[in-house]
Formats: sequence, C-alpha cells, structure tokens
Amino acid sequence: MSNTTPKILLVDDEHINVEFFDVMLSRLGYEVITAGDGDTALEKIVEEQPDLVLLDNILPGKTGWEITRLIKQDPQYAEYAATSIIMFSAMDDVEDKVEGFELGIEDYITKPFNFSEVLARIQAVLRQRELSRQVVRRERRLALSESLKSSLVYFTRHIKDPIEGLRTMASELDTSSEEAVGNLVNRILEETAETLATIEGLEEEVQELQSQDDELRADELSLEDLESKFRKHAAATLHGVQGKRDDQ
Repeated sequence: MSNTTPKILLVDDEHINVEFFDVMLSRLGYEVITAGDGDTALEKIVEEQPDLVLLDNILPGKTGWEITRLIKQDPQYAEYAATSIIMFSAMDDVEDKVEGFELGIEDYITKPFNFSEVLARIQAVLRQRELSRQVVRRERRLALSESLKSSLVYFTRHIKDPIEGLRTMASELDTSSEEAVGNLVNRILEETAETLATIEGLEEEVQELQSQDDELRADELSLEDLESKFRKHAAATLHGVQGKRDDQ
C-alpha cells in the first residue's frame, strides 16, 4: 500500500452493517467514511476519492449497479474510473456476479458474509490497486526516459548538420577574401547562438524531467518491498482481528 492510510467508503442502508464495519475497519487502521444511500455515495466518491468502495447493490436512491455503471463507464466520472469496488449482494446469482464484473467491480461478496473473508478480499483488492499504481509510475518513468532520449536525438541532429556545413565552408574558404572570411565568422556566430539556445532549452527540459522522475521515484516500491509491506500489514491485521475475538 501507499504511505497514506487506505480510505474505504462503506455504502449500506443497514445501520448495523455500517456500524460494525466502521468500528472494525477503523480499529484495523483504515480510514472509513460512510453513506446510507446511492446518491450520497456518489457524492462521497467524488468528494473523498476513496481507495475502495464497499458497495451494497440494493440502496435507496441510486442502486449499487447504477453507481458502478456511472463511475466505471460514464465519461462524466472518468476521473474516478480507477476507484476499486467490492459489491455486496444478498443475491447469489451467477448472472448478477457476471454483470457486476462486466461493469468493472473488483470483487463480489454474497450476504451473509464472514468478516475475516471480507477483510482478506479488501486486502487483496487494495494490494492489486497498489500494484497497478506502481506499474503506472514505472510506465510514466519510462515515458520520461523516452522523452529525454527523443530530445537528445533531436539535439544531436540539430547541431550535426550546421557543424558539417561550417566545416565545409572553412575547408573551401578563400582566406584572401575579407568578405568570405566575414561571412564565415557571421555564420559561426549565428550557429553558436542557436546552438546555445538549444542547449539551454534542453537543460531546462532535463531538469523538469529529472524533477518529475524524482517525484515518481519517491513513491516507488520494488515488488519485493511491496510484498513485504503487504505481508506485514496482513499479519498485523490478522493479529488485530484475533485480538478482537479474544476480547469478546
């Protein structure tokens, strides 16, 4: 997971479910926000931008299916399409599950559910989300490298032809002609000024690309580090769940 606390939006119109998950997930280190109807849930997704939505499919207002369709497929909400969704449903129908996955949900859990199973699925979805983020970061870093390479290729091509042209002029120069010498000097000054301007532009671009790369690198984890982090978090969470059971 990232360095920030994962934010989970819990959407259910059954107060007892909301209260239970709110307490349990908060104690296990997650930031929990809640909504009791579909319209409020959609507002919270936009306002809070949660990492994961635990979404009941039967709700007052917009249903879970409608919310999922809007978030995952409506261009108006394209900014939030990467939001992970675990759908809760009392219906254990294959067609419902298939429809949910076709809409873009990450998981589907049938009620009644076991909290330990739900927790394991939450961790799996958040793990996959973080893996996807890491892939995106690495792709962006590769894109930065490609951009820098293209700029360097352009730069070398930009200065190669003028230099070869100056060399040709110099080799054919009639040194007894003041006009010819003056033309060569002026040409050298023009090409030098243009080359310096190109170098300054390239330097600014390199600095900008380096800054972007540093920002991406700061949040990047190796796959080994990511796996280790998730194992530690999973172990701590399991210990926390066991502790809650022992206290009951």
